[in-house]
Amino acid sequence: MTSLTSDTGNDRPDTATDLLSVRDLTVEYRTDTGHAAAVERLSFDVHEGETLALVGESGSGKSAAAMALMGLLPPSARVSGSLRFRGRELLGLPERELRAVRGRQIGIIFQDALAALNPMMTVGDQITEAVAVHAPGLGRDALTERAIDLLGLVGIPAPRSRLHAYPHEFSGGMRQRVMIAIGMANEPDLLIADEPTTALDVTVQAQILDVLRHVQERTGTSVLLITHDLGVVAGVADRVMVMYGGRNLECGDAESVFYRPAHPYTRALLDALPRIDRRVPRLTQIPGQPDPPGRRPRGCPFQPRCSHALPEVCGTEIGAAVRLSDLHTTGCVRTHEIALATDRDIALATDREGDAR
Repeated sequence: MTSLTSDTGNDRPDTATDLLSVRDLTVEYRTDTGHAAAVERLSFDVHEGETLALVGESGSGKSAAAMALMGLLPPSARVSGSLRFRGRELLGLPERELRAVRGRQIGIIFQDALAALNPMMTVGDQITEAVAVHAPGLGRDALTERAIDLLGLVGIPAPRSRLHAYPHEFSGGMRQRVMIAIGMANEPDLLIADEPTTALDVTVQAQILDVLRHVQERTGTSVLLITHDLGVVAGVADRVMVMYGGRNLECGDAESVFYRPAHPYTRALLDALPRIDRRVPRLTQIPGQPDPPGRRPRGCPFQPRCSHALPEVCGTEIGAAVRLSDLHTTGCVRTHEIALATDRDIALATDREGDAR
């Protein structure tokens, strides 16, 4: 195993095509006591046609990273690092040039559809507006047909008759489909889905994820999926990046992260998740609460809640990223021990199931 020199989510071989390359992204907010970092030196890549899931508890910095990418952070935020999209640096881009990228090349689905949609405008007008901003030459009839096609793409029944409906006339799942249609209005190369299944019941969650899969298959769009729910990404993501305290703690292909987690935080998240593929006597919970920006400890941000922590080491330094495979990296000073423990647990669980049969 080879130690890496930086906190990186670039887990594919060098032959992969990078659509988005994020390096050392830091997002700080101004507070009464100075600047507090919501995201710290975050690095990752999104490749052509893939789905990368950013997973972590609320406050881990997932949405702040996405809003930095879109240039939608408030004036009190200070952003540094590098955000390169198709080789073009987005940080520092004039607002006029950034608007040409936002919505056209990078689309976004906001997590609260009811708040994001304008209650005074029909669904059709909101979709056609998203198209017209980047295609001012299209006539009204062409815009209407485009809106109908988009509503059909995301599974809205009788799309032509629903054009004149208002957001409050739709259910939560249908509103989220409308948000996906707006995000896909200009066929962007990258779609950011920020908690697209929040506040929806599990049946509707599955429907929304199916819509995202269908849209991606039809268009080849890459998806950056942001969620706190590991269960949501299990059958959707190609790669998973686990965030905590504004940092990337583990990143890899979905199978490795779910079945051979090598960071204590990833393992703790999975131990708290009901699973039908593994029998466990009881679910566990992670003690304590995440520290807010500005009050995070030195060293590993997860150290105060970690049962594997070595205070004299973890309290003073952050483990160098370790490459476990071409697709799997993690950053913990006890990576190898935890990986071995995971393998032992899997072997024991397999033996128990074999004996039960």
